[in-house]
Amino acid sequence: MQCPSERKPGVYTYIGHWPIYSVAWSVRSDKRSRLAIGSFLEDYSNKVELVHFNLHTSDFTTDSRLVFDHPYAPTNLMFFPSEDTSNPDLIATSGDYLRLWEIHDDHIELKTLFNGNRSNEFNSAITSFDWADFDTRHVASSSVDTTCTIWDIEREAVNSQLVAHDKEVFDISWGGVNVFASVSGDGSVRVFDLRDKERSTIIYENPVPETPLMRLEWNKADPRFMATVGMDSSKIVIVDIRFPTTPLMELCRHEGGVNAISWSPFVGKQLCSAGDDSRALIWEVVGSNFGVAEVEPEMWYGSAAEINHARWSRLNWIGLLFLSSINCSF
Repeated sequence: MQCPSERKPGVYTYIGHWPIYSVAWSVRSDKRSRLAIGSFLEDYSNKVELVHFNLHTSDFTTDSRLVFDHPYAPTNLMFFPSEDTSNPDLIATSGDYLRLWEIHDDHIELKTLFNGNRSNEFNSAITSFDWADFDTRHVASSSVDTTCTIWDIEREAVNSQLVAHDKEVFDISWGGVNVFASVSGDGSVRVFDLRDKERSTIIYENPVPETPLMRLEWNKADPRFMATVGMDSSKIVIVDIRFPTTPLMELCRHEGGVNAISWSPFVGKQLCSAGDDSRALIWEVVGSNFGVAEVEPEMWYGSAAEINHARWSRLNWIGLLFLSSINCSF
């Protein structure tokens, strides 16, 4: 099936059948131009769709057999984080539960529903998760019940569960083997080491009283650095974990709340941010900008509406979500 697209130099647009909120790029070496998009419908029944970009024709294609129903809008999506094609073709989603789906040529089926509270039919909402690319057995998830859970997807069981914050945990990100960080309604960035589960280190606290931190992404290419964003804030805070509590720099060129941050997978000094001002900005935030009071973005892109999400792929493409569209640029 050929899907509608618009063309600008280096920018390609796919228009979905419903409002889009979440996106993931495939990592497999044979499917790097594949992405998954999740709907945002104010209804129990939502959708996740696989979309392929044809590098030769510059067109998007979909297959109606590779769309699956999802309870509630998925809060995050991630493909199996390995280039090795001998691994199973899997995608994880979060919402009311963490779920693992297996992708076949002509259908997608639910493989595992992860439930850490089998004594109760209800589960606290999963706000986000991160799949460890250094150990693909482990997925870390964050929840509104103040906990972070490490799942062993091979055993389909909980590896560890920690009461991580005083309030809801909104985002989570691996920083290395046994180490992850999370942000919360209590306004803190906390780092955890699974070798000492009784302790955590507060790396940063929002100076705005009683204001949650909503987004967090650890720089996988240079794990000295992480980025975080507060609720309704137009500012991105860059933290150097070697020097906690004091931000390395603050990026202040958005004119509305920032909704998404995404580090370049390979170039550890570049960050993409996007928000309610209908703009995506590319920043050079590590290296020559140390100590600079007012960092300017290297590039910017304007969309037709508020940008809900941004994700940087290993092909060095950036996917930007707004309304029912995803713009892919490189």
